[in-house]
Amino acid sequence: KCCLTVFLFLLFFSMPSEMLMKILSYLDAVSLLSIGCVNKRFYDLANDNGIWLKIYSRCFKPKRTIWTMKSQQRETISLGCAALRDRKPGYWKKEYIFKQIAAVKTRVMRLVKPVDPYTGLPCKNKEAIKASGLSWIIVLKDKNRKEHVMEKANLSFKDTSVTVLWYSTDLPCLDILSTLKLYGVMPLLPDQSGAPSKNGPRLRSLIAEYHLANLTESSVVVGADKLVQLFSLNPGLLVGLWKEKNEIAFVMVSLHYHQLLERSTLGSATVQYALAPNTPVLDDVDPEYGLHDYILHVDMHGRSCTYLCGTFRSLFCRKGDIANGYLRLPVVSLKDHRKHMPLPGTLGLSWETDVFKGKVKDCYMMDVTLLDETGKPFWCFSAPVHMEPSAKASCLYDYMGPIYTIDYADAEGKVSVELIWLEETKEYIIVNLVLYISTKKVNDWYGTNY
Repeated sequence: KCCLTVFLFLLFFSMPSEMLMKILSYLDAVSLLSIGCVNKRFYDLANDNGIWLKIYSRCFKPKRTIWTMKSQQRETISLGCAALRDRKPGYWKKEYIFKQIAAVKTRVMRLVKPVDPYTGLPCKNKEAIKASGLSWIIVLKDKNRKEHVMEKANLSFKDTSVTVLWYSTDLPCLDILSTLKLYGVMPLLPDQSGAPSKNGPRLRSLIAEYHLANLTESSVVVGADKLVQLFSLNPGLLVGLWKEKNEIAFVMVSLHYHQLLERSTLGSATVQYALAPNTPVLDDVDPEYGLHDYILHVDMHGRSCTYLCGTFRSLFCRKGDIANGYLRLPVVSLKDHRKHMPLPGTLGLSWETDVFKGKVKDCYMMDVTLLDETGKPFWCFSAPVHMEPSAKASCLYDYMGPIYTIDYADAEGKVSVELIWLEETKEYIIVNLVLYISTKKVNDWYGTNY
């Protein structure tokens, strides 16, 4: 059987070009692109304009047609013979690919056009992701430069983010790993009639790169249960390690919807997509007055369930709230009981692998969407956070119990949360929530000087 396969393989490669062209004319676009990677001869044959013009004409209406009658049937000759003579090899292949990509982009843009009034984000992100064929993979590179690709992932969609979980029994040992790269993956030729083929050509867009060397020393521990320990790396990555073996059990990342499609599709395999700078509205901020009319939408979830979903309007900061390189935006305060929010006492982040599953207590994902006074997303992130007991005692007569804190920080700002545990009702109460926005972020956004 093996000898027969080798014989047929050699016979196929020794065929005259005319015969091979006849065979290639029966292939679809994905197969043509694949066979063009064999060698230079097959690349040239698979670039034939005649084959690709037929594929192009079947999918897209020609700009000009000539009608002839043969045996009482109509035959369409697209763009005449000049379409073949006057074009360089590969022209119609490129035209077909560009048209396919443009058609998908048009469909996706139509889906992301409606905006949610509460979050300021497109309200059909899940449908847009499905229509684009977008998926995410991680590539683990070891110290010998060997790459381990993980494609199969579980997705959990929320109001403002999607959480992606990878796990496998074939993960390499943590000690030999150097980096982890997160990519968005788009099929080069999305199938408009169904799910894209995973075996076809795809485009990678680098979203983030993480260094795994000395992971347990250089990253933040955000929780543990009986089986795993969680380590957090910015932006939004969680690595779960088995407690006994100190090997990777799973990898989880939370991706905020703000510019998710752009970052997942418009970058290259080596360079991340650069976000376009904001164009400020004239006189839309007064440094003497500070920020005003901001809107915050915050979600807290444990991948499979939502613990909090709230919107706060008319946020502002005064000039006196600017200190130490940050502008302070108070959201929930101890004195204003109307804005205090309850959280259930069963907070935790769910995880699973091929064999085990569990839930890490007091750890979950926090999605923050801050809109400026024009309703534009100003600061957005989705990241794992964890609660820690505070040494302070409650000074509120209404809430008597231990205090817990949640702190998050990145290059653009910080979030500080205080919660009080009520034993009687088995719930947490958020009594303090403050955002600290970097003055550099504000200056870059508005072109001002705080």
